[in-house]
Amino acid sequence: MNFFSELRLYICNHLVSKIPSHTFRLWFYRVFMKFSIGKKAAIFLNCSFDCSGSFKLGNNSVINSKCRFDNRGGVIIGDNVSVSQNVIILTADHDMDSITFEGRTNKVVIEDYAWIGTRAMILPGVTIGRGAVVAAGAIVSKNVTPFSVVAGVPAKVIKNRNKTVNYTLDYRRLFQ
Repeated sequence: MNFFSELRLYICNHLVSKIPSHTFRLWFYRVFMKFSIGKKAAIFLNCSFDCSGSFKLGNNSVINSKCRFDNRGGVIIGDNVSVSQNVIILTADHDMDSITFEGRTNKVVIEDYAWIGTRAMILPGVTIGRGAVVAAGAIVSKNVTPFSVVAGVPAKVIKNRNKTVNYTLDYRRLFQ
């Protein structure tokens, strides 16, 4: 482990994530963490990340507080995506059949206009389709088709969403 990489991660997750200024946090994430963050995007307080780089947030997308991103395998979030509070996105795990506990990574993609509900968990290798909704508390282990609504453990399709979406998220709260 590189001391400076670990120090940067500590500063990101334990100091910067608690500063109540979107402007400062986004500056730090872009410059020091090497994240790609779109225009009018927001990352609220107390979010944590597992590494620098490998994270892309689209225009007008909002990540609410206390989310955890294991971005080692890559996380790509599109435009106008709403990620609710306490969401966990994982991109790494271990091969349970490996006698050496081999680690593996697989990126997560969340396409434009998707909405991820509070305390949902998205597992490695999953793509959430355009306009899809993941209900609160769902655990998503398989791809979610565009405009479908999934819920449960494991997440299953419960309905389909209107296929016409055309809105711009612009949600920033003071001191959040």
